[in-house]
Amino acid sequence: MAEQTNEMSFWGHLDVLRGILFKIAAVVIVLGIGAFIIMPWFFDHVILAPCSGTFITYRFFDMISGAGLLPAELSANSDFHVSLVSMQLTTQFFIHMSASCWLAFILGFPIIIYLLWTFVEPALYDSEKHGIRRAFLFGNMMFFIGVLVGYFLVLPLAVRFLSQYTLSDQITGMISLDSYMDNFFTLILLMGMVFELPLLAWLLGKMGLLKRSFFGKYRKHAIVAILVLAALITPTGDPFTLFAVFIPVYALWEFSASLVPKSGPEDDDELPAKQDKG
Repeated sequence: MAEQTNEMSFWGHLDVLRGILFKIAAVVIVLGIGAFIIMPWFFDHVILAPCSGTFITYRFFDMISGAGLLPAELSANSDFHVSLVSMQLTTQFFIHMSASCWLAFILGFPIIIYLLWTFVEPALYDSEKHGIRRAFLFGNMMFFIGVLVGYFLVLPLAVRFLSQYTLSDQITGMISLDSYMDNFFTLILLMGMVFELPLLAWLLGKMGLLKRSFFGKYRKHAIVAILVLAALITPTGDPFTLFAVFIPVYALWEFSASLVPKSGPEDDDELPAKQDKG
């Protein structure tokens, strides 16, 4: 198979790629049709769930608030509710279409990656196949973990704070469906991409472009940057929500460092300090 692939002409490779892209399009279309059918239910029970005080994250806040671990004013009781309005005639239809496409892409992401892998695999050595296969599996897992963290943690914190924030009592807030969906997709996909940081670090380390000493050298800078990022995502002002976002992202930083192989004594974080003292 590998010899046949190596002898294949440019147009032959192009024809194989076209077939794979056709399969990817077919997967997205089939999943998109299914997503379009279930979207009304999915909207009510998943997408709009963080708009209600009965959402699981808010119930967890209530529980730890009742145990005295969180100030009572920071908990979201069952009366919490965010009402959305549709400002334009075509908004709900296009949201229905776009949300179906996004859901189809997310659910079909592992299949899409696998199909692309079948195109690249014949050109790789056996040792490379093993490493790349593990990287694809790891990347898929981390992406979905990031999506879950975004949905169950970052999005509820942002919705709770931003929906209740008031600049003036004379301003009546109305949250449009477009605005909510933009924030929904942005925060969740952003967290999915952030959780790909360990995979990126591993790949750059394998290529020799990143050393473990980088993480030790810029650890303090990373802590400040992650704190700023957490404050921007959840600008509530209370330490609980700040560190609820900071801790998992900082854990990713340290996990990424552990995946980069040591290339020499300079990768020992304590060695430079000892040398300076000497």
